[in-house]
Amino acid sequence: MQDVEFKHFKLEVEDGIAIFTICREDKLNALNPDAWDDIDRFSDYIEKNDGIKAAIITGSGDKAFIAGADIGGVASMDTLAAIHRTSSDTQVVLTKLENNRKPIVAAINGYCLGGGFELAMACDIRIVSENALLGLPETNLGILPGAGGTQRLARIAGIGVAKQMILMGIQYTGQEAVARNLAAMCVPQDQLMATAKKMVVRMTRKGPLGLEFAKKAINMSLDTDEKTGMYIERLSFALLLGTEDKKEGTNAFLEKRHAVFKGR
Repeated sequence: MQDVEFKHFKLEVEDGIAIFTICREDKLNALNPDAWDDIDRFSDYIEKNDGIKAAIITGSGDKAFIAGADIGGVASMDTLAAIHRTSSDTQVVLTKLENNRKPIVAAINGYCLGGGFELAMACDIRIVSENALLGLPETNLGILPGAGGTQRLARIAGIGVAKQMILMGIQYTGQEAVARNLAAMCVPQDQLMATAKKMVVRMTRKGPLGLEFAKKAINMSLDTDEKTGMYIERLSFALLLGTEDKKEGTNAFLEKRHAVFKGR
């Protein structure tokens, strides 16, 4: 099923679920330019592959989800043009991931810092293990989060939490992250992937068109006024009423059986 290669990530597909794992344990799964290219190709791959219904992104090993950027690469950036280009590129990659039509869950264990946390925030749902540590420490390096962190964090957890994490460099454990709406739940590390898979399976049993349109409507609510958002919701609802999935879903409910959706 897999027809694309990745340099630093491993892709596994199980029953329509894509599991995308970064494999740079010796670097605490830090992101370098090739890893960012992998994420970009992965987003394209699941977007276009109708056999994939949902995805999980995680990190290999037991120490880190993604511990941020490869600092060696950041240190070598010494011109405004290079920094601007890199920030622009990573923002484009994560915006594409955020707006992917498939639901994506981040399964976070260990360090989830800098670009790793920015990647996690671009996913639809975050699950953390008890050993997780989330933060945006870029101001310690004299810079700031450049892959959308200042914007997504404020929208997800509020401007107060965003300023504490970015301006003060505060980092939160898994339990603390849940308390601040940064993650949906915190589980023991050995239960992280099983929990993520269970959550994703639950989503894959829903109508894929309903999931896609709902995700778009929710994402667009952040960029529109309420009146426009309501209009988008009504249009999406009207479009879905004419689909085969809607007919199958309602028939299955009335017949007290599980629906078999086809995404059309």
